[in-house]
Amino acid sequence: MRKYFIIAQLVAITCNSLVNLTAQNVNIQPGSIWNDTQGNPINAHGGGMLYNNGTYYWFGEIKKGKTWRVQYITSWECYRTDAGGVSCYSSKNLINWKYEGVALAPNVSDSTNDLHISKVIERPKVVYNEKTKKFVMWLHIDSEDYSYARTGVAVSNSPTGPYKFLYSIRPNNQMSRDMTLFKDTDGKVYHIFSSENNAVMHISLLNDDYLKPSGIETRIFINESREAPAMFKYKGKYYLITSGCTGWAPNEAKLASADSILGRWSTLYNPCTGTDSKTTFGAQSTNVIKVEGSEDAFIFMADRWNKTNLEDSRYVWLPFIISGNKVSISWTERWNMSNFQK
Repeated sequence: MRKYFIIAQLVAITCNSLVNLTAQNVNIQPGSIWNDTQGNPINAHGGGMLYNNGTYYWFGEIKKGKTWRVQYITSWECYRTDAGGVSCYSSKNLINWKYEGVALAPNVSDSTNDLHISKVIERPKVVYNEKTKKFVMWLHIDSEDYSYARTGVAVSNSPTGPYKFLYSIRPNNQMSRDMTLFKDTDGKVYHIFSSENNAVMHISLLNDDYLKPSGIETRIFINESREAPAMFKYKGKYYLITSGCTGWAPNEAKLASADSILGRWSTLYNPCTGTDSKTTFGAQSTNVIKVEGSEDAFIFMADRWNKTNLEDSRYVWLPFIISGNKVSISWTERWNMSNFQK
């Protein structure tokens, strides 16, 4: 009997292990540790989202290991980890994420390389080019003191990578820090980035191959010091959520809109409502996801940075539906796609 009891225990342990390896989330819980399907915390900060052939791909900064403050920078709290490259996760439902590996690996041997671990690799965004059949990644590349202020470009034949790093540039000879990409319904792609020492934001149309700026751009939010751009489109109108420039400290988000992406932008209001809305629920914008199959369902993606332990920074994803032209993002403790049916 004891032999059968031990076998039963081993079977139970094995079954529990298999369940853990394919752990399934039922809800999104903003600000909580979010595990992937293998039970490991998702490591994809400052993230971007690609939807391709029925699958969502989440790209983000890998924050791993010790966090330290760069002591010679006194004008702001420059906390850092070794640059870990860019991770990729995939999902069919935006709740359960499979780890696909390192999409863009850091360089560990050449300190002059743009992707060296001593550098800054931030806010990766990926778009697919139907003409070239390439997946194109743009990301913020910087030096330890953030004086480099450049944008990096990488390509891959697969959404999950590996991505081949091509070069870094100052787009249109302008500084580039916090950034995002926006692919319009006509296939044109725009690079939106904080520039001119973060005092002004630029919107730059890319070439048809999505690899370089076309030279056509506009300057918005002049002398307003906005960063962390997240753009989306609804019923022909363009919207842009940004944060203020307060280092790692959270601040009030602002929503702006325009009838033309390269036209005049009007700052509207803080789209966040309720408790902690003045600090964007303790987080900072990074992207807006349009939920496929629904015209008016969107997800606000933000990071709740833990400046002294960057690896433990959390994700704040919140659902919102635009009513008329009103964008309202409120705190939801836990939620899933059924929230969009209410």
